[in-house]
Amino acid sequence: MDVVSFAAIPAEERFAFWREMSSKMWMPLDAHSESNLESTFQAHVALGGLGSVQATLLTARSLTIQRTPRLIRKSDPETFFVTFAVRGHAIGEQADRDAELRAGDLMLRDSSRPYLTRFGSTDPAGGQLLSLQFPRSVLPLPERGLRELSAVRIRGDQGIGALASQYLLELARRLEQFSAAEAWRVSTLTLDVLTAALASALDASSAVPPGSRRRALLAQIHAFIRANLGDAHLTPSAIAAAHHISLSYLHQLFRAEEHTLAGWIRERRLEQCRRDLSDPLLTATPIGAIAARWGFTSPAHFSQAFRAAYGLSPREFRRTAATSSRKAQDSGAAGLR
Repeated sequence: MDVVSFAAIPAEERFAFWREMSSKMWMPLDAHSESNLESTFQAHVALGGLGSVQATLLTARSLTIQRTPRLIRKSDPETFFVTFAVRGHAIGEQADRDAELRAGDLMLRDSSRPYLTRFGSTDPAGGQLLSLQFPRSVLPLPERGLRELSAVRIRGDQGIGALASQYLLELARRLEQFSAAEAWRVSTLTLDVLTAALASALDASSAVPPGSRRRALLAQIHAFIRANLGDAHLTPSAIAAAHHISLSYLHQLFRAEEHTLAGWIRERRLEQCRRDLSDPLLTATPIGAIAARWGFTSPAHFSQAFRAAYGLSPREFRRTAATSSRKAQDSGAAGLR
């Protein structure tokens, strides 16, 4: 994962630097900002390769990105790309259509045709967009049909769009955490999720290979579970109902991945508890409160499960983590003297 920082660039030069860098990072583009904001322009860009998918997480307050016929003639990677609104709102245009995206919405566009993206936010932290760029050939859907989806809003609050939205939000949050080996696996999941969402928008689910549909559904279920780990009533029946599948098919999906559903949920909850127990900012939070926050209703069961997973009781783990943290701080302070 590469991060482009603007902190070291003089304020009056930042926007010009952005315009130059944006064309090098993606494809020939032109960029504009509101004239009164150019002198205070700030942006944060994280770039990462997920196999055949190029992921970019862009945060800025006010920005317009445009690709004109002249810039297309200059260079064209001949790709599709999906824009996902993580925070704030965005307007996308292409092929005489325009879509206004709210947080959680997504849309598809084509690098070979002129387009415009305008986004911003009144939030001082800025708006945030996740862009996923990939070769046209990697989606098992008719290219002509996909072109008809250019700049069509896929809502993130209903149907398969909502499930895809949950997955993409989780992807945006964790984009900087993946190892090279994980990135390839995430690429497959991401393309499966996008395939399912776009196929639904095309009303052409039959065009999606069964393996892709299964992997896309499983990725969406994973994202749903992660988003609801703190719900003590997160039962298999509730998960199956949320995804409009039978309980037996839900269990079948996890058996095919060599996991049980209950085991997978327990592992994710334990991971979150382990993270919180090692956080110095949460040392005053009772262990039982942390367990309850992540869906454990029985302190005894939580302690037993935690010891089985990590070889220490929650209390012992927290004490060990605190000691390690103090030693690291002391070592860092000694290095500064």
